[in-house]
Amino acid sequence: MKVAVTATGKFGADVLAELAARRPIEYVLTRPDRPKGRGRRLAAPPAKEMAARLEIPVRQPERPAGLTLGVDAVVLVDYGALIPAELLEQALWLNIHPSLLPRWRGAAPVERAIMAGDEKTGVSVIRLVEELDAGPIGAVEPFPIGVDDDAGAVFDRAATLAPELVERALEAQEFQPQKGEVTYAEKIGPEDRVLDWSLPEEELHNRIRALSPHIGARAELHGRPVLVWRSRLGPEGLEIIEVQPEGGRRMTLEEFERGLR
Repeated sequence: MKVAVTATGKFGADVLAELAARRPIEYVLTRPDRPKGRGRRLAAPPAKEMAARLEIPVRQPERPAGLTLGVDAVVLVDYGALIPAELLEQALWLNIHPSLLPRWRGAAPVERAIMAGDEKTGVSVIRLVEELDAGPIGAVEPFPIGVDDDAGAVFDRAATLAPELVERALEAQEFQPQKGEVTYAEKIGPEDRVLDWSLPEEELHNRIRALSPHIGARAELHGRPVLVWRSRLGPEGLEIIEVQPEGGRRMTLEEFERGLR
């Protein structure tokens, strides 16, 4: 069976590496290079960089349309664009989604699960359909979310589990409708990043770890704007562990407070 991968971001790149260790990948379909950073220089998406390291051919159309796929199956993960019906008809499309569908359909399933205080999540491999994350499930695996796990830890666990689930779905090709209450994981917006110190400490801790290590929660400490990267709930309540002052590097809270003296 000829298989291609459609991916863009870091999670997609990590899954690509795991999949490529198991089977040949014909090519990677990814998004175009985009301006990035203060200099706004063109930068390749993480999945393209991974494909280059693995010596896998890359396709980068501006839009995923009008293509001839030439494969039996396409594994889509962390791509960031809708796939038109004309492409869905050419091959079996499997979508790797880091949640227990139908809970947390949408753009930010890991972050929203942690923000909500969910004690478990998982990986669902579904047959891709035109409706957002609504396809039938071919394989699924739950796993716990620890009280101090951040989004990075959850994504890493999901990336490790995903390839075996893809193999199961490809082998069986039996898909069951999603069952249960549908919830949606809206894209993270500016308001989601703000820490309001009047909120319950558990909610603040959940928000901090949901946005780490890739986005960052915004707050004010000792009158200075910072990003808060790590925290924990100790015997005396919420403890801030790692911050990043505006324009500075990441540091421990102790280092930050020492610099204020």
